Amino acid sequence: MPTPSHPEPLTPPASAEPASPKQDMLQAFVQHQGQVHKQLSRWVACRATAADLCQELFIRLWRRKDVQVEDLGQYMMRSARNLAIDHLRSQRSRQRTEAALLPEELVGAATPLEDAHQAGLQLLQVEAALRALPERTRQVFLLNRIHGQSYSEIARALEISASAVEKHMMRALQACKSSLDAPGARDGL
Repeated sequence: MPTPSHPEPLTPPASAEPASPKQDMLQAFVQHQGQVHKQLSRWVACRATAADLCQELFIRLWRRKDVQVEDLGQYMMRSARNLAIDHLRSQRSRQRTEAALLPEELVGAATPLEDAHQAGLQLLQVEAALRALPERTRQVFLLNRIHGQSYSEIARALEISASAVEKHMMRALQACKSSLDAPGARDGL
């Protein structure tokens, strides 16, 4: 009698029916899935895409009617290779189509990462320009642009005229514009 800490391995009863082709395919897929995924990752150079292709392979095999092959593992690897080739061809075709459809002014344009870097540099320049403003001018600008207050609300809160608020805003906006128009501002220097 087996002890509870060492259970007997599960074996099908002797009278069990032979495995169906679907069960054989499932068992072969489970057995070879790691190897198939690893090889797909090498072929397409992306683990996530390889996982998607591995799932696609399973679905295709599952939908097939009684696949009669000698070596299901070899058949799966060949099918995986064909899926990878189809994927890579489709990807290249999509890239060629996108390149042909892009407007000429976008060809050679800065990448989103370069654009984000440039925007970050410009933000730093604007912040420096705002810090250099007189306290009242900076306060008016921040109340309007950051806190969304109207000129009349700012005038009441700071106890100044609406005309003074306009003049402070014009000064602040001119400082921001000048900081971006300065030599080296566009080059990130």
